[in-house]
Amino acid sequence: MTLILLRGVSSKPSLSFPPCTGPHAHRQQMSNSSSITQFLFLAFTDTRELQLLHFWLFLGIYLAALLGNGLIITTIACDQHLHTPMYFFLLNLSLLDLGCISTTVPKSMANSFWDTRAISYSGCAAQLFSFAFLIVAEYSMLTIMSYDRYVAICKPLHYGTLLGSRACVHMAAAAWATGFLNALLHTANTFSLPLCKGNALHQFFCEIPQILKLSCSDAYLRESGLIVVGVCVFFLCFMFIVVSYVQILRAVLRIPSEQGRHKAFATCLPHLAVVSLFIITAMFAYLKPPSISSPSLDLVVSVLYSVVPPAVNPLIYSMRNQELKDALRKLMAG
Repeated sequence: MTLILLRGVSSKPSLSFPPCTGPHAHRQQMSNSSSITQFLFLAFTDTRELQLLHFWLFLGIYLAALLGNGLIITTIACDQHLHTPMYFFLLNLSLLDLGCISTTVPKSMANSFWDTRAISYSGCAAQLFSFAFLIVAEYSMLTIMSYDRYVAICKPLHYGTLLGSRACVHMAAAAWATGFLNALLHTANTFSLPLCKGNALHQFFCEIPQILKLSCSDAYLRESGLIVVGVCVFFLCFMFIVVSYVQILRAVLRIPSEQGRHKAFATCLPHLAVVSLFIITAMFAYLKPPSISSPSLDLVVSVLYSVVPPAVNPLIYSMRNQELKDALRKLMAG
């Protein structure tokens, strides 16, 4: 589940402290780590005009994400007809999208506007915790939503039993709790490591692999156990989603009427599109071959999985969902 932990730790930062060697290496490592008061992000550009362009571009994307997800949250909360498990989980997904993009984009915009690259040590820890929490909770929520679609199409007679209001609340709470626990463990582990390779991050926000690159050569090994667990959970969830949609496809193809098949596909395609966008961009970011990796490419790819999905998800859901569009029109009409 922990997508943010898959990237390698091979590249070297531009700022560095003296290497951790000698009989007092551990003491020196701790001293170097405690002396770091801020981290430096990798800038998108050093040209002032392009920095301002980056600011306005990110501002547009951020406002679109706020508007789209805000409208979905408000519409679902206000319309009684949308108080169903599918829309309850969609509301939670929109909340997570809002939190996720608000964790990274405003700070990046502020840095571009004020022509700086810095973030405080505590600010970096808070950003890393928030992003790890929200991204894992979002992936968990997408997995739960695939189960919702599976039950709705493959076991419609048991839908009310398997997805009652209490069960939905428990599943949503489990997704949020999974993200929180994951973020707590990894943030505590990451920021307890001695850092002796500088304070420059090859990213536009704080994430675990970038902090691990700054640790001493063998100091991050204790994090590897959590990484392995996270990777295993990620692939288990991925396989659950795949198996769910295989079963859904088989059930839809058995529906005799074309109208019935179209309705079933209409309820599944938005979720499938969102899951695909989330997984493909994240897997490309962390599993791409090292031979094609570069700081500028990593920067662009990280935008694809951390910034684009929260802005695009509301559009994907509203385009194919007539119920949501009708409720939104009713809300806008007053």
